[in-house]
Amino acid sequence: MFSFFRKKPPTPPEPAPAAPAPTTTAAPVVAPQAPTPVVAAPAPLVVVPAPVPVAPPAAEPRKGWLDKLKAGLRKTGSSIATVFTGTQIDDALYEELETALLMADTGVKATEHLLADLKKRVKDSKTTDPAAVKGLLAESIAELLAPLQKRLVIGEHKPTVIMVAGVNGAGKTTSIGKLTRHLANEGATVLLAAADTFRAAAREQLAVWADRNTVEIITQEGGDPAAVSFDAVTAGKARGRDVVLVDTAGRLPTQLHLMEELKKIKRVVQKADPSSPHEVLLVIDGNTGQNALMQVKAFDEALGLTGLVITKLDGTAKGGVICAIARERPVPIYFIGVGEKLEDLETFDAKEFAQALLN
Repeated sequence: MFSFFRKKPPTPPEPAPAAPAPTTTAAPVVAPQAPTPVVAAPAPLVVVPAPVPVAPPAAEPRKGWLDKLKAGLRKTGSSIATVFTGTQIDDALYEELETALLMADTGVKATEHLLADLKKRVKDSKTTDPAAVKGLLAESIAELLAPLQKRLVIGEHKPTVIMVAGVNGAGKTTSIGKLTRHLANEGATVLLAAADTFRAAAREQLAVWADRNTVEIITQEGGDPAAVSFDAVTAGKARGRDVVLVDTAGRLPTQLHLMEELKKIKRVVQKADPSSPHEVLLVIDGNTGQNALMQVKAFDEALGLTGLVITKLDGTAKGGVICAIARERPVPIYFIGVGEKLEDLETFDAKEFAQALLN
């Protein structure tokens, strides 16, 4: 099983005086004999208790993940790879490569950087074989992306409050479900906040993920998103949860009044815990091309992003936009996704991605 975050161990408590031995020993988890009822809470707060945990399936080896990523980025890799099938390294090769990188949504600034760096590498290595240039380009891309490679840290705060944003259709709620599974696999206790209160079936969708991952969820039907978030953080603190994941409503960065609502959620969460939110993640659809860079810039200015989750790299996604983000708005990438399964979300590795991008 892979480890995708560093979890700091809690400080050991002071030894307590010995108590009389209990007549029975409590098990870590007690299986209910009947379906667990909804726990009553002051209206309009609803708390859905978690069912008995089920042992998760073993994670696929990292190699299997890399194969999936290569398959997802095959279209981009093929178009770039054809550039290196010639017989000599000349201006024509670099012009074709420039076109291929731009077509892969790498962006003008990142493309110029990569070409300049590649020419220097070719000169320094005295390479004469066009096929070898492909390997040098992979090294250049990996070096460009290296600052984005960062691990999510859980344990510095309890609970660690993670606010998740993104436009509708980016895969935000699904990514939260996958992230919840990974957190649970690593032994972290999670509480979900369904702060996307107005989208049809949004609460139900998150509730399904909560049930699959055997975690609790805080909801309010038609309630104020900021109030739901406040209640969730308060409940997370009271119950000693390791993580509170807040699913916010999807919106476009051009919808200024809705972006203001996101800012409000952040302010209200800080009232429940002045140090929170500890992470502000943006989920991006890998198929949106250069628009993804615009989203990163807009949400970062509004919320102060700490990390990205890039999804849907298994379809028509070109992948080069990650290079554009690295060059123009280097927000760390915590996870990338290549499918709908729980195991299809993995930590971002710069070298792996560069290799997959060029196949």
